[in-house]
Amino acid sequence: MIDPSNKFAVLANLTRRRLLGSLSMGLGGAALSQLLPVGPKPRACAAAPVTNDEHYAGVVNPRHFVPKAKRVIFLCMAGGPSQLETFDEKPALAKLDGTPMPESFTKGMPIAQLQGKPLTCLGPRASFARFGESGQLISSNLPHIASIADDIAIVRSMVTEQINHDPAHTFMNTGSLVSGRPSMGAWTNYGLGSIGSDLPGFVVLTSVGGRNPQPIAARQWSNGFLDSRFQGVEFHSKGDAVHYVASPPGISSDRQMDMIAAVRDLNRLRAEQTLDPEIESRIAQYELAFRMQTSVPELMDVSDEPQSVLDMYGAKPGDGSYASNCLLARRLAERGVRFIQLYHRGWDHHGGIRKYMGICSRLTDQPTAALIADLKRRGMLEDTLVIWGGEFGRTPMSQGGGKDPGRDHHIKGFSMFMAGGGIKGGVSYGATDELGYSAVEDIVHVRDLHATMLRQLGIDHQRLSVPFQGLDMKLTGVEPARVVRELLA
Repeated sequence: MIDPSNKFAVLANLTRRRLLGSLSMGLGGAALSQLLPVGPKPRACAAAPVTNDEHYAGVVNPRHFVPKAKRVIFLCMAGGPSQLETFDEKPALAKLDGTPMPESFTKGMPIAQLQGKPLTCLGPRASFARFGESGQLISSNLPHIASIADDIAIVRSMVTEQINHDPAHTFMNTGSLVSGRPSMGAWTNYGLGSIGSDLPGFVVLTSVGGRNPQPIAARQWSNGFLDSRFQGVEFHSKGDAVHYVASPPGISSDRQMDMIAAVRDLNRLRAEQTLDPEIESRIAQYELAFRMQTSVPELMDVSDEPQSVLDMYGAKPGDGSYASNCLLARRLAERGVRFIQLYHRGWDHHGGIRKYMGICSRLTDQPTAALIADLKRRGMLEDTLVIWGGEFGRTPMSQGGGKDPGRDHHIKGFSMFMAGGGIKGGVSYGATDELGYSAVEDIVHVRDLHATMLRQLGIDHQRLSVPFQGLDMKLTGVEPARVVRELLA
């Protein structure tokens, strides 16, 4: 309850529509409401509500382009995996191992924790070989991903704008340096709507293993200024997947449905009074939550999976591992979830690069390859876009001492890969300089990654926008962004 004596609290709770609605009770208020136009509602608020009988179909309907992908699975290696121990072989850096880093590479460049310290070259702590008919260069840390070399497109020239973890995740997820903007999963569901009706359109799963697992804030899957129905829903891979999804003891399904119907009717009466679009979203979320009481337990019960599939992923159901999450990602994709995001926390290797790259690779290499191979054999890879990578990469310079030093954060050149969803397999794109410091050939900015992702979903990134605070907001922002057509099949 708001204290009416607190004028600041009252003003904070007073929207323009509520103000005009209350003023319109009198003749003077009615006249004033004509003089002060409310203006158009944001397109996100104009969408039809989701109910049991209909699906929200998205604002991009029909699609701007023929879509190649129906859904996205984004595999985020949180902490920043080193490109120099995964996909970017640098023989010249190996030759300079232990010598001072040439100042010509680093002068005036942004550096994180190594700022003001002596910079020493650190050669790759892994061997590289060529794999597949395409001859993709992949390190010894990733033998399983190497086995699907002909299915992936490796980008070695990624760049981003933020050099510390949380803001870099924010930029990777929202395309903006400003917290509170919609995430790419929210934009995708706003644009295209949901495929299924019994699960959220945007699901997040997290796992931990490796060095210094940085926290991941829920704002990374925020809906921002879009309706709350578009935010990501975190599923837990241990215990109950969603808190309070089960009915309370003694409450039958019919009785709970009666309660939801009553709450829905009350909410709709309130919506007619306030014209608040969030009330329609709340109605839809109540109904979805009710349907999830059946769909979520069925999703999490992997007893119908053959042991051969569990072994392929290396999954032990209920252990909260990245392997189990990859299996759940495939099951979520089968059940119509539009955007699935997996975070594996543990890639922040400021020290012990050899040791911890080994740990993280063992935890993620096999499941990643299994997910892509499993989607392919089920005929789903062709319309599922899989993206693998972190929020940034690691420096060619060493950090810490001893026999197994680490690498600092790096934004000027790092590697990611894509597979499925109309992406060419068996190709490598872009390059960094001879020491792996800066992307120098076919540079791919994070905004370009977003534009390419949206293009494969059938969306023109320049046309997916929402009016907010006087601007037409987009996932790719106002800076130039391009679709990387060289990666498209």
